[in-house]
Amino acid sequence: MAPTRMSAPWARGARRVERLCHATGVLLVLSGLAHLVVFAVDGGPWEGPVSWRKPVTFGVSFGVTLIAVTWVTSYLRVGPRLRTLLLAVFAADCVVEVGGITLQAWRGVPSHLDMETPFDTAVSMALAVGGGVLVVLLTVFAVVSFRHRPSGPAGMDLAVRSGFAILLVALASGAAMIARGVVLTRTGHQEAAYHSTAPLKPLHGVSLHAVLVLPALAWLLSRTPWSETRRRRILHAALGCYVTAVVGAGLWAALAY
Repeated sequence: MAPTRMSAPWARGARRVERLCHATGVLLVLSGLAHLVVFAVDGGPWEGPVSWRKPVTFGVSFGVTLIAVTWVTSYLRVGPRLRTLLLAVFAADCVVEVGGITLQAWRGVPSHLDMETPFDTAVSMALAVGGGVLVVLLTVFAVVSFRHRPSGPAGMDLAVRSGFAILLVALASGAAMIARGVVLTRTGHQEAAYHSTAPLKPLHGVSLHAVLVLPALAWLLSRTPWSETRRRRILHAALGCYVTAVVGAGLWAALAY
């Protein structure tokens, strides 16, 4: 099945949204790295609900994910209008998430699960809703990847589909962290809510970036002189290692939860 042919206006629109997403992703990564400098100067705890770790890790993670999803979705058999719309919303949502987390770090209060004041509640709920939007958008891309075989060099179809499948694990674990934290907060267990997310963090972090790592490996392998059979064997081995890491993080979460 050949990729959908784009008319000139929509081709230009797709290129514009890709440039926008790439630029936004770079700015988010730079924001995260800048707060690493802030942490080095200001000090304070690295762990906990109030720390400079959150704008650092969320800025870098959201920026890298935005760039990765923008690139990977170019291999999907999806209409240009839908992809342009989804990427634009995704980029805006990434900015809202990182912006809210960064704002609360500078205010010295928790960004998630904080219902102490009306403003903090509004920020926490905005981040929770934004997380829900991310789940919907990335699930749509995942479904598209399985409905129609992705294009690209040998092994890219497996890499893209596997990356999105593992990404769904990250989305599920993230939703579980928020849901449990909200329940604990609403029942008066604020401190327990902050600590309840710890067991799922490794699973969430490991599974989040498969959508970049596996397609990037497939792309790099396509640049080698090796046979298609050898490249696929390497990709299958890498996928096996990644799945093992995800399963291990999942078992640890189940034991520690």
